[in-house]
Amino acid sequence: MNRRTALQFAAAALAAGLAMGTARAQTTIDVQYPLGFIFDKTMAEVKTEFEKRNPGISVRFRPAYKEYEDAAQTALRDAITKNLPDVSFQAINLQRLFVDRKIAADLSPFIAAEKNWKGDGFSDSMMALSTFGGKVHGLAFAVSTPIVYFNEDLVRKVGGDPDKFPTTWDGIFELSRKIAALGNDTVGMYHSWTITGNWMWQALVFSHGGSMLTADEKKVAFDGDGGKRSIQLMGRMITEGKMPNLAHEAARQSFFAGKMGIWTESTSLLRVADDGVGGRFKWRTAVFPIPGPNAKLPTGGMAAMMFATNPDKQKAAWAFMKFATGADGATIMVKSTGYMPPNSLPADDPNRLKPFYATRPNHLTSLRQQPLMTAWYAFPGDNALKIIAVIKDHLQTVVDGSTQPDAALGAMTKDVQALLPK
Repeated sequence: MNRRTALQFAAAALAAGLAMGTARAQTTIDVQYPLGFIFDKTMAEVKTEFEKRNPGISVRFRPAYKEYEDAAQTALRDAITKNLPDVSFQAINLQRLFVDRKIAADLSPFIAAEKNWKGDGFSDSMMALSTFGGKVHGLAFAVSTPIVYFNEDLVRKVGGDPDKFPTTWDGIFELSRKIAALGNDTVGMYHSWTITGNWMWQALVFSHGGSMLTADEKKVAFDGDGGKRSIQLMGRMITEGKMPNLAHEAARQSFFAGKMGIWTESTSLLRVADDGVGGRFKWRTAVFPIPGPNAKLPTGGMAAMMFATNPDKQKAAWAFMKFATGADGATIMVKSTGYMPPNSLPADDPNRLKPFYATRPNHLTSLRQQPLMTAWYAFPGDNALKIIAVIKDHLQTVVDGSTQPDAALGAMTKDVQALLPK
């Protein structure tokens, strides 16, 4: 071997050694999230930007959970088989399942080690969404409130004024009846009552000033005045608003096709609606009706939770979670979905979201409802997922007309009470 060949061989060996060293330094974290049709594009962008800034960490996504309840059930099974992802995005109202079972890591030590946590835009109000027993176990990633979507063309067609859209349910029902009377399979309104976690049922109860359980969480409270008015309102949606018994996906497609006038939904579908409508007609958003005293609206969305237990994985997981929920991650998320930013910095930042909001008034509706935001209620105990299913089943009987609203509320109350911790 001549000197030149020897030098080339040594250089190649050194490069290989350095590459092996780099590979050894690389940390890969598994991340899993729900609702791929909303978040696939978002997560791909977050991963690209995060890895660019953190070359020593690689993010590997597992197949997206179908929806929030599926996310919780899958993660609980993975905990049994010791196959949990390092970071899991879970519904805000289902975080408690993982805290009670000591699956989710306490993030308080990581937060304490940060130099300027609040200054980085992580507000106390958002931290409260994932605080249990005084300890933070998640970081809010995407937050939403229920809003009203409406087809401006259909509203005008029946003599309505899109600039003065009704702010009461009575006004919405009146407009819906007129739109439904157009015929040709036109739907007047649809209230997305099947949204995961009984979110829209909670929206009705909270907006009437009611609550899910008593303060000590021993007894059902949605059988009070707020709940009674809410269940009666759902009955009126059918009889007065002419709401059909549609599956959630079918209702969504009806609106996208220009065949539905009024649609109560989460702000999370703003980008999906833009894509679905495709400019075929004009549509807007309006605030959710607030009929009761002491009214609130549940904060929907999801939070990032750390399931990693290895210190190196935890360090990498924390870096990813902090970026995803920080000012830059939130900017990516808002632009590609419809959710509100969990971080306080980007909304008024001219280099982040301020120009985006200036040209997208539909996104501002939910921001105007921020003073009404309250926690998406998390039912206590091992039967939390069963309670969600039971409430949904009883609401179905109101929507399909098989049970009168008051009777359905009584049966729902009895069944949920039986599932609460003794």
